[in-house]
Amino acid sequence: MNSPENQLKKSGLVTLVGRSNVGKSTLLNTIIGTKIAAVTDKPQTTRNAIHGVLNRPASPAGGPEGQAVFIDTPGVFKNHSSPLSGALLEHVQESIKHIDLIVYVVDPTKPIGSEERYIMSLIRNIEVPKILVINKSDIHEKEKEFLEDYKSLGDDFAAVFELSALRARHIEPLIQKVLELLPVGEPLYPPDQLTNIDKNFWVAELIREKIFLALRKEVPYSTHVEVENIEDKTDIFVVKARVLTYNKKYKEMIIGKGGRAIKEIGIAARKELEQALGKKVYLELEVEYDRHWIDRVA
Repeated sequence: MNSPENQLKKSGLVTLVGRSNVGKSTLLNTIIGTKIAAVTDKPQTTRNAIHGVLNRPASPAGGPEGQAVFIDTPGVFKNHSSPLSGALLEHVQESIKHIDLIVYVVDPTKPIGSEERYIMSLIRNIEVPKILVINKSDIHEKEKEFLEDYKSLGDDFAAVFELSALRARHIEPLIQKVLELLPVGEPLYPPDQLTNIDKNFWVAELIREKIFLALRKEVPYSTHVEVENIEDKTDIFVVKARVLTYNKKYKEMIIGKGGRAIKEIGIAARKELEQALGKKVYLELEVEYDRHWIDRVA
């Protein structure tokens, strides 16, 4: 076995693919060790190809040294047709080009359906290693009704892992396998950079997450947040953002009676921002109705 000093460094792009709500964003955040992607039970919370950068030194046990850049993709959501859904599918298709490894994340509580068949058709002929991740190992066996169906797909993959992204269980074996399968190469990102997204995008994603968590199924996934300005003062961050929706009734829901809903959303977002940034945050939120915002950002 090669000593850690003699091992060649690994580096590459790892795309996370799967249907909506299987836990890709949670897995990304767990692997990187900090929240990068928004996480809710709302379909298609992720809209952009978010990069999470993992750097690993060589382990004394012989584990490889390297940098894995995980790409979180929008969930495949085949049963709804809209300009945004179509654009998100294009993002998924683009994200599996010119990459080094594919991690296909599945949910054993859901049957294999049109989304899975579509994903398998996309990745089947791509000549890179593929790993199958069966998420939600922490839930009761009776709930994992379709576990064996997904296990039967294992012959098409270089490795299969059952894990819990939410509880951070059995994550390390996946990381070790990813680094093992990546090609030899130099790092793609500086060692202190965790993601490709800037602060404005991250803040917008966090606010959007809080909207979905507060209002659940009442507001559609196509709600959008734009951060207009972040001012870093001596003892406080001043954040100005606007929430966009394409329907007037959704604007009313987001604001709530007497402004109650948007106040609760603002409080939740501010608390998490203060915890992450280590400083007080003043958050100003406006809600706007714009029928055409999807055309601008999709």
